[in-house]
Amino acid sequence: MSSLAPASLDRLFEPVHLGELRLANRIVMAPMTRSRADAFDAPSELHAAYYGQRADAGLIVAEGTYPSPDGKGYCRTPGIVTPQQIDGWRRVTSQVQQRGGASTVLQLMHVGRVATRYNKAADAETVAPSAIAARGSLFSDSHGMVPMDVPRALETSEIVKVIEEYRQAALNARAAGFDGVELHCSSGYLPMQFLMACSNQRQDGYGGSLQKRIRFVVETLEALSETIGAGRVGLRIIPGNPYNDMQDDDPAATYGALLDAIDPLGLAYVQVSRSPQPGLDAFALARRHFRGALVLNDGFDGCSAAQAIDAGMGEAVSFARHFIANPDLVERLRKHSALAEFDRSTLYTPGARGFTDYPALGEVANTQDLRT
Repeated sequence: MSSLAPASLDRLFEPVHLGELRLANRIVMAPMTRSRADAFDAPSELHAAYYGQRADAGLIVAEGTYPSPDGKGYCRTPGIVTPQQIDGWRRVTSQVQQRGGASTVLQLMHVGRVATRYNKAADAETVAPSAIAARGSLFSDSHGMVPMDVPRALETSEIVKVIEEYRQAALNARAAGFDGVELHCSSGYLPMQFLMACSNQRQDGYGGSLQKRIRFVVETLEALSETIGAGRVGLRIIPGNPYNDMQDDDPAATYGALLDAIDPLGLAYVQVSRSPQPGLDAFALARRHFRGALVLNDGFDGCSAAQAIDAGMGEAVSFARHFIANPDLVERLRKHSALAEFDRSTLYTPGARGFTDYPALGEVANTQDLRT
């Protein structure tokens, strides 16, 4: 961590409202895929322990969760579709509330073409704006590394159905005890696939011009807002992110147009990550085009996070890797304690190791395997 006087971190521990979300502090746990759902794609008691350990965060954005079977792409990722999945997430939110009551948001992640049939249910499809496969491969428990599927292009009439799946997922998330949802519109997944001309070569009302390419994201956010209230809906973006075979020749124009279009909705927040594109200040871009709350992400420590808030760049800061190995991150930041590093080899492996066995301050690691 950077070295600043203790008082310099005070802003991080102030309460803040993001729409209808009430945060006890400005420290947000970013969504992180950990690939530990059970055989029914439901969270287990292991997830309840994991998120409960991190309940001191002002806001927990739970890991990317598919809104429909077609939206699953990776192995062992959870859904919010079946009663069993909803019950699993209810155990998670209950545990968080019992351990301190952080606000909780579920990230809705439809991966679109970033998928392999080996990770899907037998009757699920890989769908996308256009029938263009993403270059690259994915891991499957049954087949190892495999190329990503060639997707089936959605018919225009089917797009309404996909948006309805998001709408129902938001209702299911609320039934599971979440305070809201976040639309995952980065990392090359379905909403981003609609935004990018490289993956969207449609000739209907959802493709072609920039205004048509942003339409799917705008209509999805409108549907989520109508369903659970705009003040309970967030959006995640990473302008210029090339991950999963994305290419954007003018991300400032793309995301400026998108943010201009959604600004009137009154969303709870936009979570924006640093752009990997040199010369593009994603935080400044978002601030210019979106009048609501910003959650800043990527590369922050406690001091730089407090400085960003002081400078008016955003209302809160989200942390990913720091929360993996530091379940008590808020307390460590408050006490200016050293932060532990996480074991990258356990990011996507089943079981408690590298998931719930990182010790809090003064504790010894618990290596018990809590798989159910």
